[in-house]
Amino acid sequence: MKKLVRTPWVQSALAWLASAYLGATLATMRWRFEDRRIVDAMVASGEGMIACFWHGRITLAVVCRRVLKTKPRRVMISASPDGEFIAKTVGRLSFPSIRGSSTLDDRSPRRSLRVSMAAIRFLEDGGCVAITPDGPRGPPQVMPAGPVTLAKVRGTPVLLFGLAAKPALTLKSWDASKIPLPFGRGCVVFDGPLSISRDADEAEVEAARAQWEQRLNAAQARAEALLAA
Repeated sequence: MKKLVRTPWVQSALAWLASAYLGATLATMRWRFEDRRIVDAMVASGEGMIACFWHGRITLAVVCRRVLKTKPRRVMISASPDGEFIAKTVGRLSFPSIRGSSTLDDRSPRRSLRVSMAAIRFLEDGGCVAITPDGPRGPPQVMPAGPVTLAKVRGTPVLLFGLAAKPALTLKSWDASKIPLPFGRGCVVFDGPLSISRDADEAEVEAARAQWEQRLNAAQARAEALLAA
């Protein structure tokens, strides 16, 4: 069954269904954007930016096209077969992909270099690169050093997105993915911009990694708390 699901024509059909469902569902929801001025200022500046949100909220992140407006954007998605389905789905929802792991996997250095260079060029042109730091393998809601390293190369500002929806289905997947249900409520909490010096040493990178992880988890928790209130 898994082999059948991963065939190109089946993935394309499923991606069409998934994108149609998400597009329609997100449009029926009432959304609250907390601290939106942060993103509005970045979009208006024309500067490149990195957006980070947890892998389990990727279905909700599509709504951020409302605040990104016409800003060019790409989302980093793994080159795995499962990543192919996600790339096709979000591509239909105005989020083209850069294929490769956001962890900048050291087991495939050449692939990681190609991916990071593609992301850097896009950032230099003023685009937004969206990253799910804990994808594609987890552990969930743990920040690796990869996004920090990417931000360090050109001193690119980083924004954190906490995303929540109610009601939503929680899948039995490693990242406990959320699938929003129609006519519900949604909340996005923004935090940033964060930055790291291009001259940062290893200790400073690790300190930033730990801080960004804590702040992204805090933004996620706040988004969920606002919906529960």
